[in-house]
Formats: sequence, structure tokens, C-alpha cells
Amino acid sequence: AAEPWPEDAALYQQLKDEQILLSDNASSLAVQAFLRMCNLPVRVICRANAEYMSPSGKVPFIHVGNQVVSELGPIVQFVKAKGHSLSDGLDEVQKAEMKAYMELVNNMLLTAELYLQWCDDVTVEEITHPRYGSPYPWPLNHILSYQKQWEVRRKMKAVGWAGKTLEQVLEDVDQCCHALSQRLGTQPYFFNKQPTELDALVFGHLFTILTTQLITDELSEKVKNYNNLTAFCRRIEQQYFEGHESDSSTVASRSSKESLLR
Repeated sequence: AAEPWPEDAALYQQLKDEQILLSDNASSLAVQAFLRMCNLPVRVICRANAEYMSPSGKVPFIHVGNQVVSELGPIVQFVKAKGHSLSDGLDEVQKAEMKAYMELVNNMLLTAELYLQWCDDVTVEEITHPRYGSPYPWPLNHILSYQKQWEVRRKMKAVGWAGKTLEQVLEDVDQCCHALSQRLGTQPYFFNKQPTELDALVFGHLFTILTTQLITDELSEKVKNYNNLTAFCRRIEQQYFEGHESDSSTVASRSSKESLLR
């Protein structure tokens, strides 16, 4: 039987308006969507030092009872142990397929977001450094930003992305969106009528890409090329976010881009 979910469950992320970056915002929205799909309420708390509070050094993380769990994968496992699952209805083949698509999103979309934030010089100078260091005084703001940039660029080298051009990264994003669009087809969700954690993950990344103001629209244009993916984002926004209790991170209906990264 499902364990009762505490009323004071909280999700922590960085400051929404002035600090959080595209990739962390996408990851946070994916977890929020997953918990809403499970019908598990969570209060979003924004903290400048959320990244340093997290047990894995990554956001978002949830604080439930006396447990602290970070990132979507471990959160899904934690919630499942409490008796709540979105993918119990899938057979083994479908579960393997779902995991493969989740890997694709993490390997392509998340890596592309990190590349854009920390390896594209114009974005780094105009958006990433000012936002990432915004809660801290000089010179700490610069030290922390360069430290993070060094860490992400080292990761890019490890996964073979350091030598890529922006055009190649955008092409990878397009290929990922094409694969997702093909899999979704005309279904409401990736596995027909019920959402799974894959739907939450894809929504988190695609919706954030579509609603984030960057230097150019090239990234969001790749997603907009696939009508079924944008319709999918609207559907989840309407079903799980619009008209629900408002919090500091609720997705509101937007006809134009929200300047999350300005």
C-alpha cells in the first residue's frame, strides 16, 4: 500500500527569476511534473545555495520527512519505494524502451543545454556568468562561475562534446527531437494514454527550451519544428499546471517566451 505523502514535502531549486539556468530549470520542472503526475503535492522553495545543499551537488532535490533525495532518477525510485509509480503498467520491453529514451534525453538535450550555457562564449558572457554568480558578492561571483565553467567543460571533454560547434550541437538536438516526435506520433503520451516518468522528463526539457529567452531562438526553433512535441508540452501544462495552486515555480500559460534567462 502507498505510504502517506507528507504535507510539508519540499522541492529545492535555485532562485527562479535571477539565478537558475536553463538546464537546472528543466530538471526541476521535470521533477515537478513527475510528482504532479503521481498526484503528490510538493512546495517549491528557491534558495541561492540550493546546489550546495543538494547531496549530489545537483538540483533539484526533495526533502520528504527525514529524507533528502536529488535528481529525477533517484526521486522516481524513492517515490516508487513509497508505493507510487507511473510505469507499473508497462511490460519489461516497454520499461527498457522508456529507459532508453530517458538516456537519449539526458545524453542529448541536457548535454546540449550545458554546452550552450558554459561553452558558447556569447551565452557565457551575457547570460550564464551574470546569472550564476548573481547571489554572491564580488569576487566570489566570478570565482564560483569560473569554477563551474571549468567543471562543465571538463565533462564536455569526457563525453566528446568539447570540440563540437554550436551548429553540430543544434543538429544533435534536432535528431533527438526527431526521435522523440517519431516515438510520440499521435498519442497523447509516449506510452499511449497514461504519462510515465519519460513524459515528465521530456516535458521538463522541451517546455523550458520553448519558454526560455536565450541569445538567439535557434534552440527553441528546433523543438518548434515538431508540432506534436509542442502540442504535447501544451497538453501537460494544461493538465498538470494550469489552474493548480500557484507557487514560485508553477508554469503559467504563456503565449510568448518567459524571460527565464535574461
